[in-house]
Amino acid sequence: MSQRLKSLFRAVFSRFAALERPQKRLVSVVSDAVFVLFSLWAAFSLRYETLFRFDGVGYWALFGITAVATVFLFARLGLYRAVIRYLSERALVTVLGGVTGSALIVIAAAFILQVDMPRSVPFLYGALAFLFVTGTRFSVRTVLNRPRHLSKMPVLIVGAGETGLQLASALSQGIEYRPVAFVSLERDNHKTTINGLPVYDLDHVRKAVHKHQAERILLAIDESASVDRRRILESLETLPVPVQTVPSVTELVAGQARISDVRDLDIDDLLGRDPVRYRNEEVAASLRGRVVMVTGAGGSIGSELCRQIVRQEPVGIVLLEQSEFALYNIERELHIISANEGLSIPIHPLLGSVTHRRRCESIMRGFGVNIVYHAAAYKHVPLVEQNVIEGVQNNVFGTWYTAEAAIAAGVEKFVLVSTDKAVRPTNVMGASKRLAELVLQGLARRQEDTVFSMVRFGNVLGSSGSVVPLFREQIREGGPVTVTHPDIIRYFMTIPEASQLVLQTGTMGEGGEVFVLDMGDPVRIADLARRMIHLMGLTEKNEDNRYGDIEIVYSGLRPGEKLYEELLIGDDPQGTRHPRIMKARETDMPWSDLEELLEQLMLASRSFDCQRVVALLRAAPTGYQPNDDVSDLVWCNGGSGALATSDGANISETLRRIFE
Repeated sequence: MSQRLKSLFRAVFSRFAALERPQKRLVSVVSDAVFVLFSLWAAFSLRYETLFRFDGVGYWALFGITAVATVFLFARLGLYRAVIRYLSERALVTVLGGVTGSALIVIAAAFILQVDMPRSVPFLYGALAFLFVTGTRFSVRTVLNRPRHLSKMPVLIVGAGETGLQLASALSQGIEYRPVAFVSLERDNHKTTINGLPVYDLDHVRKAVHKHQAERILLAIDESASVDRRRILESLETLPVPVQTVPSVTELVAGQARISDVRDLDIDDLLGRDPVRYRNEEVAASLRGRVVMVTGAGGSIGSELCRQIVRQEPVGIVLLEQSEFALYNIERELHIISANEGLSIPIHPLLGSVTHRRRCESIMRGFGVNIVYHAAAYKHVPLVEQNVIEGVQNNVFGTWYTAEAAIAAGVEKFVLVSTDKAVRPTNVMGASKRLAELVLQGLARRQEDTVFSMVRFGNVLGSSGSVVPLFREQIREGGPVTVTHPDIIRYFMTIPEASQLVLQTGTMGEGGEVFVLDMGDPVRIADLARRMIHLMGLTEKNEDNRYGDIEIVYSGLRPGEKLYEELLIGDDPQGTRHPRIMKARETDMPWSDLEELLEQLMLASRSFDCQRVVALLRAAPTGYQPNDDVSDLVWCNGGSGALATSDGANISETLRRIFE
């Protein structure tokens, strides 16, 4: 019998759903009139404690006037324009207003018609009418939406704060996901309900997944929440379902994403630690009213620097980039940010290379640059190892020429974006960045007008060449995931963190300092790969699990690569006013010795003598100890140092012309 009733109900609602819009409105009008009449009759019956009988024409008129007037009032309030399938809780307020008006109509009609009506009847009528009118609508909505609701993927939302509630509401209106429960990061919320959904503690997340048959977990943690990210990841990593996240508040405010835009885990989440915060008021004070120049403005770090700088309302921002496409992208994005935040900051996109000293100086003079953030560099270790000359030209001489241009143009501050690979380097890239640091230290001693400082940090997740996008792509393609060595470890930070650190150190520099970030514990690359595999709902294929999904393959260390990186050369760093930023005690060179080294390095570079370049890098106090022979592709394929030996005699004259 119950099965027959279910089939009957399905057939009735299917017929109703197939009706045209005018026909559905007619059904709603008729049902409302019926329930209004029934509610009024039931109110009289409850008051008199017996079945009410119509005694006289006045009662018939009262009922008729109430039904017609109420339907007309509901129509005026727009209740019949609402699509029942997408009816929201706001309709409750509309119905309440309509029912209240209807009760007042009953009182007025009874008074005019001189009908005997107890004072409690309008209140009983209003309550019953509200119950029936709202109940029928939301019941029909539930039945109509149930097939579509059940067809959506059940998801578990980790985070019961504002972000989690917004996500649940957005997904409920969408067509892909169906929230089934919340996982709260506060134990006190366990076994409660929020918006009709059960809430579980993080320790019971496995039970919640199995009980509600969740097929995906979505992280929706408030940015302001102080949580143990490592504990969260450890709790979710062992679950047999993929873990994803939602956009940050910053992206939502900037209009770059919607709350329902579900995506793979952010880099912050994979690190398993809270992002490093910086003191925005200090940075804002140092940039406001200044003209700021960013070299390498289209790169990973350079572009993020530009995004954060433009929000601090400088007088202008100068973008120097040698890639036309990258420059176009960052200029367009900065204009969008400015428009969204109501800013009108001049943005000057300039094509050029930092190896052109006169071009740099003319730019700085022309726009009256006050602060330079030097992010232009070749940073990919294997590529620089295979292109030694270009790596040295860009990283060493590009820094030198830009710094000399800054001195000549009267720039106040110059901040170099360095790397942890500059510490006891085993590759040309690291050695060239350490030599660039020595150049700025020497220039800081040589003059006092321009304040030079350097900031050194670890691997930047999400940048070009980062392992995270590579691993994610390999996992999606079914593997294997390639890791160079099972014991290789790295310090990691995100692009926004690195950029914040650069801006923060710009407020601290007094001349020649090397700043480093306390980045916590290093991360083992193999463990990061496993975490990504598990958090994407897959298992690792190994000797213990031959039927796993993704295999990790070790390809061997690449040329110039070492197992671990360091941030400090010495062991006695100084603290700063920022708790996560330290000041390294590093050796430097007198400018006279450094200038002679640079002359020799320029001579070797101009003659394409890669072996001589490497030897000079080793002779300098960079701590450079290569673990392989010269890997430059041109050198290894027959390039010799005899191409430009005649230029060596004129090297001093060349330098004089560059810097005059």
